[in-house]
Amino acid sequence: MTKRRFTPAYPAELRDRGVRLFQENRAAYTSDSAAYRAIAPKLGCSPDSLRVWCQQAERDAGQRAGLTSAEKDRIKELERENRELRTANEILKKASAYFAAAELDRPFKR
Repeated sequence: MTKRRFTPAYPAELRDRGVRLFQENRAAYTSDSAAYRAIAPKLGCSPDSLRVWCQQAERDAGQRAGLTSAEKDRIKELERENRELRTANEILKKASAYFAAAELDRPFKR
């Protein structure tokens, strides 16, 4: 089993501020990468985190193809619900098999 690296969860205000700073100051840099590398340390995050936030903000605004945050949340919720239903079905199958076996073990009444 591989270990998952811990990724800090940044507050929404910090993410919004980072996106806003990038959008306001992008013109001052030669490339998006240079802007991410310059702005991210001021926020205390990695340039990659800032890049992901900015790209997601563009998706949410309809400026970039891909799933919006609302769509991602909905998919996550549906996947959770699906897992719960599969678990409930497994429990019901096991209970059904248990009671069917118990019924077969009971003495026959005339």
